[in-house]
Amino acid sequence: MIECQIQNRIARITLNRPEKRNAINDQLIREVQSALASTASNDSVAVTLIAAAGPDFCAGLDIAMLQEAANATGLDHLESARSLGALFAAIRNHPHPVVACVQGRALGGGCGLVTACDIVLSAESAQFGYPEVGLGFVPAIVMSMLRHSLGEKRAFELLVSAKPVSAREALEIGLVTRVYPDSRFEDCVEQYIVALAEKSASAVTLTKKLWRHIDGMPFDAALEAGAQINAIARMTEDARQGFSRFTRQKP
Repeated sequence: MIECQIQNRIARITLNRPEKRNAINDQLIREVQSALASTASNDSVAVTLIAAAGPDFCAGLDIAMLQEAANATGLDHLESARSLGALFAAIRNHPHPVVACVQGRALGGGCGLVTACDIVLSAESAQFGYPEVGLGFVPAIVMSMLRHSLGEKRAFELLVSAKPVSAREALEIGLVTRVYPDSRFEDCVEQYIVALAEKSASAVTLTKKLWRHIDGMPFDAALEAGAQINAIARMTEDARQGFSRFTRQKP
């Protein structure tokens, strides 16, 4: 279902069901969660990349899962929905930056996987969307993430229109971080993640921790949380070395 390799401080998780357009099923969810847990506890990892084999990133839920759902109970549906939500939470709560590398289509649950990531690098020809409403379904689990990532009106339109958007439009509305030409996509992604992996691991990890922690906090509480992380960061070896380099550069 997936492949996971770690090299040069970068963990590369690859969805590997190209014959199914990397559609999501229970096994894929379990394997990605397991890989994320493994990279989260690995001190040699600074960045985790989620990519996909074949022409599409992820076409959403596997048709077989949808067919099985026809005879499922309410508790079965709830358990299935919670497992997908747990995968999104594992990405959001991962200590390191999780970067999505998107080519082709990222639809439904596949677009949810993208939305959960901290950074999204897209090929120019990629498409993103939530077709659920067009099928009489609700893109429910992604809503909390979209409300944080996009403006309210653009997010709502994306959900209820059920129409895919281009990579450029996804960039414009804030769903995507960067868009690269198809012809240079792999090289550009590699340059980006290598540069990110070279940053101070402690500084990046603390930045993500604080960024997620202050979500929804009152202003004063967020300032206090920032002060505490600031104090911790100053005591790290990376900060000591960084300050030393900076002071040596001063005239």
